Amino acid sequence: MQAEKHVLVVFPHPDDEAFSSSGTIKQFTQSGVPVTYLCGTLGQMGRNLGNPLFANRETLPEVRKKELVDACKVMGIQDLRMLGLHDKTLEFEDENYLADIIGKVLEEVKPSLLLTFYPKHGVHPDHDAMSNAAALAVSRMPKEERPVIYGKAILKNSVDLIGPPDITIDIRDVAEDKLKAIKAHKSQTSGWVELMEKQLKENAPEIEDWLYRETFWTYEA
Repeated sequence: MQAEKHVLVVFPHPDDEAFSSSGTIKQFTQSGVPVTYLCGTLGQMGRNLGNPLFANRETLPEVRKKELVDACKVMGIQDLRMLGLHDKTLEFEDENYLADIIGKVLEEVKPSLLLTFYPKHGVHPDHDAMSNAAALAVSRMPKEERPVIYGKAILKNSVDLIGPPDITIDIRDVAEDKLKAIKAHKSQTSGWVELMEKQLKENAPEIEDWLYRETFWTYEA
């Protein structure tokens, strides 16, 4: 893995980081690279309330906040910043407003790498709103100061539209940590994470793509 001086992670929801890039993040923190995570919302509109139920709409924000803190501990993230924006409304926020927020953090931590969703390939409107704003914030920086952007593209036809991933990272050495980070978000993952554990135990072919490697596309802002 390329040496980085600081990594900025930008996602809209708690658990986006766990599924998309927690293995890569763990490898960075294990090697001493500082990671700042800017999380847009508390996921208060998340579709799941635990299985069996242990949350409701009123308690879910605090539940997911704790889950995010727990996941960050697993990943080794010490600088977690929660913006507190409202879940499922980021597409209606002024993009310049979001870019201004991200831009201030870029100026502060001066990352060499930014992890986010690939703009317009995040499926969820909040995913695209946050990644679009991140790209806009980077584009405003002097070219020599811009971090490289690794975007996670999750549209079913992303490969057809933008080609194969530019970056493939082997995360086999931190696979258990990735699973722990996913499990930390138990309000969203309980009930089916057991299937993931079963696949891991049986070394099923599916685990290659979700637990043993993470792929990204570089994005030119």
